[in-house]
Amino acid sequence: MDNITLKEGFLGQKMIAFPKSIIEMVKTNPITRCFYVSDLGYYPEADHHYRLRKKGSNQYIFIYCIKGKGQINVNNTSSIILPNQFFIIPENTMHEYKADEEDPWSIYWIHFKGFLADELYRRYKTNIENSKDIPFSSQKVALFDNIFNLFNSNYKEHQIEYANILSLNFVSSFLYNSPESNLNNQKKETTIDGVKEYLLENLDKNLKLKDIASKFNYSASYLHSKFKNETGYPILVFFNLKKIQKACEYLNYTDLSIKEISFKMGFKDPLYFSRIFKKYMELSPRKYKKNQRKK
Repeated sequence: MDNITLKEGFLGQKMIAFPKSIIEMVKTNPITRCFYVSDLGYYPEADHHYRLRKKGSNQYIFIYCIKGKGQINVNNTSSIILPNQFFIIPENTMHEYKADEEDPWSIYWIHFKGFLADELYRRYKTNIENSKDIPFSSQKVALFDNIFNLFNSNYKEHQIEYANILSLNFVSSFLYNSPESNLNNQKKETTIDGVKEYLLENLDKNLKLKDIASKFNYSASYLHSKFKNETGYPILVFFNLKKIQKACEYLNYTDLSIKEISFKMGFKDPLYFSRIFKKYMELSPRKYKKNQRKK
C-alpha cells in the first residue's frame, strides 16, 4: 500500500493530475505517444512532504529541487537532493522520498511515460555519473510555468500535444545539461574555437592535418584527439563537411558550374569533389542542384 503524508498542502502549491480520458488520448496520439505527462506540479517549502510506493509507479518521476533539501530512496539506495539538483525515479521500482524536516525542499515534479521514456532514463543514468547539479535558470522555471498553464487552460488536443512537446524539451534540458555546460566552458577554451574559425576562413584551401596542427603549435595527433573530443568530428571530416555545406549554398544560390564550385572549395579535381559531395549528401552535386530546383 502506498503512503503519502502532507501537512495541509503547501502554500503556493500547484498540481495537475490528468483524467483517464486524457491519458488514453495522449497514449495513442501519434505526436504524444513517444513522451507524455500524466501528472505535474510545484511544491514550495513542502513541509512534511513524504511519499512511499512499495510497488513503485508505472511512470517515471522527475524531481527538480530549487530550494531546501530532501531525500530520495530507490531500492534501498539513498540520495540527498540539494538546491539545483534533479533526480529521476525509474518506473515500477520501489521508492520513498521526503522533504528535510528542518529545511524542506521546494520542488518541480513531472510524471512521464511513453516510447522515449526508457531511452531518456538510460541517458539520465549515463549522464548522472558526471553531474546531477544544474545551474539555476529562470528560463527553465518560465518554461515549466508555460507548460503548466497550457495543461491547465483547456483540454484541446492540439494544445495538449504542444504542452507535451514542451515537457519533453523541459526534461531534456536537464538530461543534456552537460553538453550545454561544455559549450559554455568552451568560451574559456579558445583553441578549438580558433581552429574552427581558421578552417571556416580557409574553405578554399586544401589544408592538411599537419598544417593545421603547426598553425596552432600542437602535434597532429594531440590536436586530432582534442578536436574530435570537443566536436565529435575528426578535424578533416569537419573541414570537408563545412566545404560541402558551403558548396550547397553555391549550388542553391548561384549559377556557378560544379567545376567552378569545386575549385572555390579547394578541390583541384572536380571528380574527387563530386565523390566527397556524394559521400556527405548521398547525391551528386548535379542531382542535388536539380532536386533543389524542383522544390
